[in-house]
Amino acid sequence: MDDQTLLRTVRQAIYASIQQRGVAPAAADVAIATHLELRFVEEAYQALARSHVIVLQAGTLDIWSAPPFAAVATAFRTHAGRSWWYAPCAWDAFGIAAALASDARIEARCAWSGQPIPCGVEDGRASGNGLIHLLVPAAHFWDDIVFT
Repeated sequence: MDDQTLLRTVRQAIYASIQQRGVAPAAADVAIATHLELRFVEEAYQALARSHVIVLQAGTLDIWSAPPFAAVATAFRTHAGRSWWYAPCAWDAFGIAAALASDARIEARCAWSGQPIPCGVEDGRASGNGLIHLLVPAAHFWDDIVFT
């Protein structure tokens, strides 16, 4: 299997697991699901992280996020399709609706006041009157994506 096919296979398995099971898979789970050797899947996880396709928890091969989905609890929850999903940020909370081609209800709070900001996606359009304020310029998102 060539490198691009490997990366595509592993990436698709990661997203399929998130959508079907609601959790990000361990590399061993992907190896079993794809019938690939664990070492190749681990190398693919690292390559996908270097390419900013997934974000690994520091010093591990555990997925922190596979945007727009977060693998850990965050301040941004989206109800789309049949489930609730966590998003790494407000922007990705809307991305979940797009990824699932679904309307969505987003639970978010103002970082300054803590007040709820009702918003979501209805008929493919953003709803609510929330505002996303990005503290980090886009050119520097990946300097520290977990902070961003």
